[in-house]
Amino acid sequence: MTKLSVNVNKFATIRNARGGNNPDLVKVAKDCEKFGAQGITIHPRPDQRHITSEDVYQLSEVVTTEFNIEGYPDERFLRIIEEVKPAQATLVPDPPEVLTSNAGWDTLSHASFLKGVVDRIKAAGVRSSIFIDPIPERIEGAAKVGTDRIELYTESYATGYLKDKEGAVRSYANTARLAKDLGLGVNAGHDLDLANLKFLKEQIPFMNEVSIGHALVCDALYYGLENTIELYRRELE
Repeated sequence: MTKLSVNVNKFATIRNARGGNNPDLVKVAKDCEKFGAQGITIHPRPDQRHITSEDVYQLSEVVTTEFNIEGYPDERFLRIIEEVKPAQATLVPDPPEVLTSNAGWDTLSHASFLKGVVDRIKAAGVRSSIFIDPIPERIEGAAKVGTDRIELYTESYATGYLKDKEGAVRSYANTARLAKDLGLGVNAGHDLDLANLKFLKEQIPFMNEVSIGHALVCDALYYGLENTIELYRRELE
């Protein structure tokens, strides 16, 4: 079964646009779980543009499914992981100023750095996942640094899906199988939605988890949050 982890960053963005606590992020996370989400994902950036430090600790007290904290593994992030001890820490290579994650790790040129980070995360009793492009050598590099899982960066799949879905998914299916053969769990995320999610799942039936935020929040504006989560869960069956 592929789990659906709901990224709640956008709910925090809406709240922060007006100040106050509407929507209430704790209630949103609890409702997502009640409606069928099997995980909650957050990305606490240094500028706190959406998820704040207070959010991290408040959510850690209420999330009962898999809590996934993603971010660039600087000292600030690693301290959060060691203190909160989420189910999973997902390492992304983006610097603080970028709008959203836009590339996966080069696990070859950053091997020494990533190994140290992964070792530290594992010492805290937390599962590690590395955000990565579907490039065989980088998948092999991820295995060598000792990570538990990879998260395939699916923007190019989503972009290519409407023109040539078989071609768009090919490198993902191939590298996912390689990761599995190397003993790695496989997650996926970025620009996945109700149009392209089912096909990805069909081509990679052993995916452990998908993390979806922006598209799910947009769909919830039309369908409602409970119905939207049900729709996404249905695509993963």
